[in-house]
Amino acid sequence: MRLEGSHFIGPDRSARGGDVFHGIDPASGKRLEPAYREATPDEIDRAANMAAEAFEDLRARPPADKAALLDRIAAEIDALGDALVERANAETALGPQRLSGERTRTCNQLRMFARMVEEGSWVQARIDHALPQRKPLPRPDLRRMLVPVGPVVSFASSNFPLAISVAGNDTASGLAAGCPIIVKAHPAHPGTSELVAAAVTKAVRETRMHPGVLSLLHGRSHEVGLALVRHPRVKAVAFTGSLRAGRALFDAANARPEPIPVFAEMGSTNPVFVLPGAMEQRGRQIAEGLKNSVTLGVGQFCTCPGIVVGLEGDATKTFTAAVAELIEASPPGTMLYEGIRRAFFDGVQSFARVRGVNMAAQSKSPADESKNQAPATLFTTDAQTFLDNDLLSHEVFGPSTLLVKGRSKQDMERIARSLEGHLTATIHGTPQDLEEHRGLVAILEQKVGRLIFNGFPTGIEPCNAVHHGGPYPATTDARTTSIGTTAVERFVRPVCYQDFPQAALPAELRDGNPGKIWRLVDGQMTRE
Repeated sequence: MRLEGSHFIGPDRSARGGDVFHGIDPASGKRLEPAYREATPDEIDRAANMAAEAFEDLRARPPADKAALLDRIAAEIDALGDALVERANAETALGPQRLSGERTRTCNQLRMFARMVEEGSWVQARIDHALPQRKPLPRPDLRRMLVPVGPVVSFASSNFPLAISVAGNDTASGLAAGCPIIVKAHPAHPGTSELVAAAVTKAVRETRMHPGVLSLLHGRSHEVGLALVRHPRVKAVAFTGSLRAGRALFDAANARPEPIPVFAEMGSTNPVFVLPGAMEQRGRQIAEGLKNSVTLGVGQFCTCPGIVVGLEGDATKTFTAAVAELIEASPPGTMLYEGIRRAFFDGVQSFARVRGVNMAAQSKSPADESKNQAPATLFTTDAQTFLDNDLLSHEVFGPSTLLVKGRSKQDMERIARSLEGHLTATIHGTPQDLEEHRGLVAILEQKVGRLIFNGFPTGIEPCNAVHHGGPYPATTDARTTSIGTTAVERFVRPVCYQDFPQAALPAELRDGNPGKIWRLVDGQMTRE
């Protein structure tokens, strides 16, 4: 497929005006063709209005139609073949192997949501039959289920050009809910976005869905994103990126005459606590896993472990030396784009200026600025220095981590209490460690969305039970996840039907239960 440098307003290509920009190969600095343009106010308005029209059609579709669309999108993405991986690699330098795996994850997510829609119980149907003879007052017939909210704006992330992008988890969960999607493409990979949007558009056409089910708009400026969030036809927003950008969108959405929800995932330092027994027994093994997790994808994961906490002692000294050795042996890697590399170096330099913080190790091979490279970096400090400097708890997005050494169990708990909200926290320990550090676990339960035992936070499984979210500032709503089937709950709301005749009820709430879904009927879960 030949790239045209265009937006998709439903099925229609558009590139009317606005400032011009290009994708850039981060490994060479080479400008990639074609040119792309900032979406104009007219293009934004057309996309939003078409999505609103599509919503009326999509919300009325049976589950089989939505499942067929999701399956067909996955098939069309697969059909793009090597061209998709090659363009994504040219725009991100993430490597063909990583990107091939990400494409598989993207398609698997789409199919996972298709199966969820087919099964149908996700609507959380609840029925309480009427009790006309109840005293002192009769009870009416009440039936409740989840329904879609309307058009959703999804902001593609920089670090997952496929899995959190045009046909990624936000799009898959939004379409499953019955919500049309307007994707704001990430300007770092516009060509990849155009390829996937073409595949989605073909799937929409082949499954005979309303053409406004998905639109794609490009833009480097903040104004494009803010205009989308402020558009009165838009009913929800999904975002993955920085705290500053996520908060700006959140504030804009809440300043509307009709505020709308913004589900923003905005980063995390994902603390790792290594308890004494685990440090003694598996220090070297944990050091190797930590290095792999910190440097995976050049540290450009929202679950990269940016803080490691242990207790002073010989085992921790050995562990620190092992991590330093492994970090020094790690080669520099090319980051996604120049702005991310600059921010990484700014963060590293700000840590290095803090009194009491030591740069314990860095990649021995020098980073090549012309290839947009960044070195793996290890800092060390003590508990009091960490607690006295709020800066040290901030995320440095990239391949770095800070090892904090405490003197007691109380130091570990003080550090845990000082943390803001994060996506994950990891505990390495033995059964005896866990028994002795119950207080730490209880504290961390209040700080994160996912607790990991004897593992590492990078690598997340999209499934029914996973939760990818956390208290602010990790996300704007700790009750939701952006990965896994419950991500659909971001784009729905409950509606209760009182004393409705059977023929006027949604199929999911009728007595016959034609879809044989799980429902809570008079307090009992049943498929009857």
